[in-house]
Amino acid sequence: MNLQKLTFTALFIALGVLSAHLIYIPVVVAKCFPVQHAINILLAVFLGTRYSVSAAFGISVLRNLLGTGSLLAFPGSMIGAALSGILYRKTNHILGAILGEVIGTGIIGGLLAYPIAKFILGTKVAAFFFVIPFLVSSIGGSIIAYLIYLTPLTKFFRSKISEK
Repeated sequence: MNLQKLTFTALFIALGVLSAHLIYIPVVVAKCFPVQHAINILLAVFLGTRYSVSAAFGISVLRNLLGTGSLLAFPGSMIGAALSGILYRKTNHILGAILGEVIGTGIIGGLLAYPIAKFILGTKVAAFFFVIPFLVSSIGGSIIAYLIYLTPLTKFFRSKISEK
């Protein structure tokens, strides 16, 4: 494992956990978290699928332990991070990562949130209840990630990672 990549992943995890106190959209038992989606995309692009999924899991665990998240953070964030990394690797373009995040979190994660909400959390919601808020959150996070990706700092960051 690359120590530099692990360090950047840890920094993104810290950013994700800290920003959970500032930016989220409450929807019944879910807390939609656009910064999480931006982190998923940026890590998928900069470091790869493994680091993106690991950070999504770490952020979800820490947010749940600190009371700023719910169990619904796991399916959305981790599936979005995985699909974002896979599609980025296939397309080698940030729009592939964005599409993966939106489909993974917004649609697949939104659908997988239903059984968790119904059977584990005991919430009575319709099967497609979480799809719209998860889509809105992942699209918002995708816009944030794309804007960050366009900055000169991103080019510097990518050059430093690729040096190793």
